[in-house]
Amino acid sequence: MNEAWVDRWNDRYSTDEFAYGEQPNNYLKEQLTQLDTGTILFPAEGEGRNAVFAAKLGWKVSAFDISTEGKNKALQLAENNKVSINYQVGELQELDYKAEQFDAIALIYAHFPSAIKSAYHKILGNYLRKGGLVIFEAFSKKHLDYLAKNEKVGGPKEIDMLFSIEEIKSDFDNYEIIVLEEKEIELNEGLFHNGLGSVIRFVGRKK
Repeated sequence: MNEAWVDRWNDRYSTDEFAYGEQPNNYLKEQLTQLDTGTILFPAEGEGRNAVFAAKLGWKVSAFDISTEGKNKALQLAENNKVSINYQVGELQELDYKAEQFDAIALIYAHFPSAIKSAYHKILGNYLRKGGLVIFEAFSKKHLDYLAKNEKVGGPKEIDMLFSIEEIKSDFDNYEIIVLEEKEIELNEGLFHNGLGSVIRFVGRKK
Protein backbone atom coordinates (compact mmCIF):
# COMPACT_ATOMS: atom_id res chain seq x y z
CA MET A 1 0.00 0.00 0.00
CA ASN A 2 1.58 3.29 -0.96
CA GLU A 3 2.11 5.93 1.70
CA ALA A 4 0.15 8.58 -0.18
CA TRP A 5 -2.97 6.39 0.08
CA VAL A 6 -2.48 5.93 3.83
CA ASP A 7 -1.79 9.66 4.28
CA ARG A 8 -4.95 10.54 2.37
CA TRP A 9 -7.16 8.62 4.79
CA ASN A 10 -5.28 9.72 7.89
CA ASP A 11 -5.76 13.29 6.73
CA ARG A 12 -9.49 12.78 6.11
CA TYR A 13 -10.02 11.25 9.54
CA SER A 14 -7.80 13.65 11.52
CA THR A 15 -10.49 16.30 12.08
CA ASP A 16 -12.86 16.42 15.05
CA GLU A 17 -15.88 15.99 12.78
CA PHE A 18 -16.74 12.53 11.48
CA ALA A 19 -16.15 12.40 7.72
CA TYR A 20 -19.19 10.16 7.09
CA GLY A 21 -21.11 10.96 10.24
CA GLU A 22 -21.66 8.93 13.40
CA GLN A 23 -24.86 7.17 12.27
CA PRO A 24 -24.70 3.79 10.50
CA ASN A 25 -25.20 3.36 6.78
CA ASN A 26 -28.92 2.93 6.08
CA TYR A 27 -28.58 -0.27 4.07
CA LEU A 28 -26.38 -1.91 6.69
CA LYS A 29 -28.85 -0.90 9.40
CA GLU A 30 -31.75 -2.37 7.42
CA GLN A 31 -29.92 -5.68 6.94
CA LEU A 32 -28.40 -6.13 10.40
CA THR A 33 -31.62 -5.46 12.28
CA GLN A 34 -33.16 -8.49 10.51
CA LEU A 35 -30.43 -10.91 11.62
CA ASP A 36 -29.52 -12.84 14.74
CA THR A 37 -26.29 -11.52 16.22
CA GLY A 38 -22.93 -13.27 15.90
CA THR A 39 -19.43 -12.40 14.79
CA ILE A 40 -18.99 -9.72 12.12
CA LEU A 41 -16.05 -8.14 10.29
CA PHE A 42 -15.98 -4.57 8.91
CA PRO A 43 -13.19 -4.08 6.33
CA ALA A 44 -12.08 -0.50 5.56
CA GLU A 45 -14.14 0.67 8.54
CA GLY A 46 -12.72 4.17 8.90
CA GLU A 47 -14.16 6.03 11.88
CA GLY A 48 -16.29 3.15 13.12
CA ARG A 49 -19.88 4.28 12.65
CA ASN A 50 -21.06 0.92 11.31
CA ALA A 51 -18.98 -1.23 13.65
CA VAL A 52 -20.25 0.65 16.70
CA PHE A 53 -23.85 0.27 15.51
CA ALA A 54 -23.38 -3.50 15.16
CA ALA A 55 -21.80 -3.71 18.61
CA LYS A 56 -24.79 -1.86 20.08
CA LEU A 57 -27.05 -4.53 18.55
CA GLY A 58 -25.01 -7.20 20.33
CA TRP A 59 -22.67 -8.38 17.57
CA LYS A 60 -19.08 -9.35 18.40
CA VAL A 61 -17.33 -6.86 16.13
CA SER A 62 -13.95 -6.89 14.40
CA ALA A 63 -12.83 -4.12 12.05
CA PHE A 64 -9.74 -2.99 10.16
CA ASP A 65 -8.48 -0.06 8.13
CA ILE A 66 -5.15 1.36 6.95
CA SER A 67 -5.76 4.56 8.92
CA THR A 68 -4.56 4.97 12.49
CA GLU A 69 -6.59 8.17 12.72
CA GLY A 70 -9.69 6.22 11.73
CA LYS A 71 -9.04 3.64 14.44
CA ASN A 72 -8.56 6.32 17.09
CA LYS A 73 -11.92 7.90 16.27
CA ALA A 74 -13.65 4.53 16.06
CA LEU A 75 -12.44 3.51 19.51
CA GLN A 76 -13.54 6.86 20.91
CA LEU A 77 -16.97 6.44 19.30
CA ALA A 78 -17.22 2.94 20.76
CA GLU A 79 -16.32 4.26 24.22
CA ASN A 80 -18.89 7.05 23.90
CA ASN A 81 -21.51 4.41 23.08
CA LYS A 82 -20.32 2.06 25.87
CA VAL A 83 -19.46 -0.81 23.51
CA SER A 84 -16.24 -2.52 22.53
CA ILE A 85 -14.87 -3.35 19.07
CA ASN A 86 -11.68 -5.14 18.04
CA TYR A 87 -10.01 -2.79 15.55
CA GLN A 88 -6.74 -3.52 13.73
CA VAL A 89 -4.69 -1.26 11.46
CA GLY A 90 -2.91 -2.64 8.43
CA GLU A 91 -3.31 -4.37 5.10
CA LEU A 92 -5.54 -7.44 5.07
CA GLN A 93 -2.81 -9.99 4.44
CA GLU A 94 -0.90 -8.72 7.52
CA LEU A 95 -3.82 -9.21 9.89
CA ASP A 96 -4.53 -12.30 11.95
CA TYR A 97 -8.07 -13.31 11.02
CA LYS A 98 -8.88 -17.01 10.82
CA ALA A 99 -10.67 -19.16 8.27
CA GLU A 100 -14.43 -19.25 8.86
CA GLN A 101 -14.11 -16.89 11.85
CA PHE A 102 -17.12 -14.71 11.01
CA ASP A 103 -20.88 -15.09 10.63
CA ALA A 104 -21.07 -11.91 8.53
CA ILE A 105 -18.82 -9.50 6.65
CA ALA A 106 -20.03 -5.97 5.94
CA LEU A 107 -18.41 -4.18 3.01
CA ILE A 108 -19.79 -0.66 3.20
CA TYR A 109 -18.08 1.70 0.72
CA ALA A 110 -14.97 -0.48 0.97
CA HIS A 111 -13.37 0.82 -2.24
CA PHE A 112 -9.99 -0.86 -2.26
CA PRO A 113 -7.41 0.06 -4.92
CA SER A 114 -8.27 -1.62 -8.22
CA ALA A 115 -5.17 -3.84 -8.21
CA ILE A 116 -6.23 -5.61 -5.01
CA LYS A 117 -10.01 -5.29 -4.70
CA SER A 118 -10.99 -8.67 -6.21
CA ALA A 119 -8.18 -10.45 -4.36
CA TYR A 120 -9.35 -8.86 -1.09
CA HIS A 121 -12.90 -10.08 -1.72
CA LYS A 122 -11.61 -13.63 -2.18
CA ILE A 123 -9.46 -13.47 0.99
CA LEU A 124 -12.36 -12.05 2.99
CA GLY A 125 -14.56 -14.88 1.77
CA ASN A 126 -12.19 -17.36 3.42
CA TYR A 127 -12.86 -15.70 6.76
CA LEU A 128 -16.62 -16.22 6.43
CA ARG A 129 -18.20 -19.43 7.66
CA LYS A 130 -20.30 -21.57 5.35
CA GLY A 131 -23.81 -20.11 5.46
CA GLY A 132 -22.45 -16.72 6.52
CA LEU A 133 -23.52 -13.47 4.89
CA VAL A 134 -21.78 -10.72 2.96
CA ILE A 135 -23.57 -7.37 3.16
CA PHE A 136 -22.29 -4.94 0.54
CA GLU A 137 -23.02 -1.39 -0.57
CA ALA A 138 -20.61 0.65 -2.68
CA PHE A 139 -20.60 2.98 -5.66
CA SER A 140 -21.25 1.52 -9.11
CA LYS A 141 -19.35 2.37 -12.27
CA LYS A 142 -22.29 4.57 -13.31
CA HIS A 143 -21.59 6.73 -10.25
CA LEU A 144 -19.01 8.76 -12.20
CA ASP A 145 -21.92 10.46 -14.01
CA TYR A 146 -23.37 11.52 -10.65
CA LEU A 147 -20.00 12.63 -9.34
CA ALA A 148 -19.51 14.84 -12.40
CA LYS A 149 -22.73 16.70 -11.52
CA ASN A 150 -22.16 16.87 -7.74
CA GLU A 151 -18.74 16.36 -6.13
CA LYS A 152 -20.35 16.40 -2.67
CA VAL A 153 -21.76 12.92 -3.25
CA GLY A 154 -18.20 11.57 -2.91
CA GLY A 155 -16.70 8.31 -4.07
CA PRO A 156 -13.64 7.35 -6.11
CA LYS A 157 -12.97 9.15 -9.37
CA GLU A 158 -11.24 6.08 -10.89
CA ILE A 159 -13.67 3.78 -12.67
CA ASP A 160 -11.60 0.69 -11.81
CA MET A 161 -12.28 1.29 -8.10
CA LEU A 162 -16.04 1.28 -8.72
CA PHE A 163 -18.18 -1.83 -9.07
CA SER A 164 -20.44 -3.58 -11.56
CA ILE A 165 -22.94 -6.36 -11.02
CA GLU A 166 -20.74 -8.62 -13.18
CA GLU A 167 -17.72 -8.00 -10.93
CA ILE A 168 -19.69 -8.86 -7.81
CA LYS A 169 -20.93 -12.08 -9.40
CA SER A 170 -17.35 -12.96 -10.30
CA ASP A 171 -15.77 -12.02 -6.96
CA PHE A 172 -18.49 -13.81 -4.94
CA ASP A 173 -19.15 -16.74 -7.23
CA ASN A 174 -19.56 -19.23 -4.38
CA TYR A 175 -22.55 -17.42 -2.88
CA GLU A 176 -26.30 -17.73 -3.02
CA ILE A 177 -27.45 -14.30 -4.21
CA ILE A 178 -30.15 -12.90 -1.90
CA VAL A 179 -29.95 -9.33 -3.20
CA LEU A 180 -27.92 -7.99 -6.13
CA GLU A 181 -29.00 -4.69 -7.64
CA GLU A 182 -27.76 -1.42 -9.02
CA LYS A 183 -29.82 1.57 -7.97
CA GLU A 184 -29.92 5.30 -7.52
CA ILE A 185 -30.05 6.41 -3.89
CA GLU A 186 -29.95 9.66 -1.94
CA LEU A 187 -26.96 9.80 0.41
CA ASN A 188 -26.77 11.91 3.53
CA GLU A 189 -23.69 10.71 5.39
CA GLY A 190 -21.48 13.26 7.13
CA LEU A 191 -19.31 15.63 5.13
CA PHE A 192 -18.50 13.50 2.08
CA HIS A 193 -21.56 11.49 0.99
CA ASN A 194 -24.32 13.96 0.11
CA GLY A 195 -26.70 13.79 -2.83
CA LEU A 196 -27.81 11.33 -5.49
CA GLY A 197 -25.47 8.46 -6.32
CA SER A 198 -25.46 5.09 -8.05
CA VAL A 199 -24.68 2.06 -5.90
CA ILE A 200 -24.42 -1.70 -6.06
CA ARG A 201 -26.15 -3.53 -3.22
CA PHE A 202 -25.42 -7.18 -2.58
CA VAL A 203 -26.38 -9.68 0.08
CA GLY A 204 -24.94 -13.13 -0.44
CA ARG A 205 -24.87 -16.37 1.57
CA LYS A 206 -21.69 -18.43 1.34
CA LYS A 207 -22.30 -21.90 -0.05
